[in-house]
Amino acid sequence: MSGTATRSATPHSAKMKKEESFLGKLGGTLARKKKSKEVSDLHEEGKNAINAPMLPSGTDIHPEDTLMEENAERNMLDPTSRENPKFKDLVKVLIDWINSELEEERIIVKDLEEDCYDGQVLQKLFEKLSGKKLNVAEVTQSEIGQKQKLQTVLEAVNELLRPHGWSIEWSVDSIHSKNLVSIVYLLVALAMHFLAPIRLPEHVSVQVVVVKKREGILQTSVVTKELTSTTEMMMGRFERDAFDTLLDHAPDKLNVVKTSLITFVNKHLNKLNLEVTELESQFADGVYLVLLMGLLEDYFVPLYNFFLTPESFEQKVHNVAFAFELMQDGGLKKPKARPEDVVNLNLKSTLRVLYNLFTNYKNTE
Repeated sequence: MSGTATRSATPHSAKMKKEESFLGKLGGTLARKKKSKEVSDLHEEGKNAINAPMLPSGTDIHPEDTLMEENAERNMLDPTSRENPKFKDLVKVLIDWINSELEEERIIVKDLEEDCYDGQVLQKLFEKLSGKKLNVAEVTQSEIGQKQKLQTVLEAVNELLRPHGWSIEWSVDSIHSKNLVSIVYLLVALAMHFLAPIRLPEHVSVQVVVVKKREGILQTSVVTKELTSTTEMMMGRFERDAFDTLLDHAPDKLNVVKTSLITFVNKHLNKLNLEVTELESQFADGVYLVLLMGLLEDYFVPLYNFFLTPESFEQKVHNVAFAFELMQDGGLKKPKARPEDVVNLNLKSTLRVLYNLFTNYKNTE
């Protein structure tokens, strides 16, 4: 009996040992794989620590960066700069401007990186602003076709802007790779060159992470890029006119011009018992400009068309822009100045607007 019991237990005992042996091997294999993965992860962490010692916190090196060719370079916007309120405001202003310009094309831009990289929007925007038709395919899906379109568009843009002193901070590759800084640089240049009726935020700078590959190692550095300065300095890129010379070299003659313009506007505004003593400040809200146009063209301007007592910046810009429309309705060319410049007490802009009126209406009683 006891022998039978012993014999019957033997197969069961052997089976258990076999299972234990299998589980032991499996456990050992899993343990070795886990240890191997930990070593691999540690190696990767060490490589990243060596390759990117200066990388700002929160900035990730993308997988494609580790595959960069020797001496290659890649730029990326620092995440903290992307969230900077002034930068976000600049991006919003540019998006709203593009959508306003391309409204007739039924093009709606929501994201500069995703909507501008293939050249379609940039092509339509340049054609609208310049009045020139570019010889490019309307729709291109392939990467080669998109880059060819970008090449044509950017060549036309660069040919136009370079003589005016603009530094070319963009390229086909940077735009097509959705480099937001390059796209913003390009749009700011176009907006300033074509005197876009928008107010760009001043002194907008961003931090850009530059990744370079040298001797197989990724090297990083951080540089500051100035996207906008002051409106006055940005406008200074354009061809200087008589008022620039007057302000810089003949301030005594400037006073003579201001006196003549004050005499001119008061000759008409006095009819409404209004009087101007300071040109730059008293025309800044647009009210006197609107009323002056009505007097010069001999019609009454309905009060619901403008803000008689504007309080916000937007209301003042509305008034000045409305006055500009009245000037064009009267046969004058579109003023070179922007409404925002007049509202911001820019003396040269105000002088240009008033001098234009003086030239056309100096003999009007």
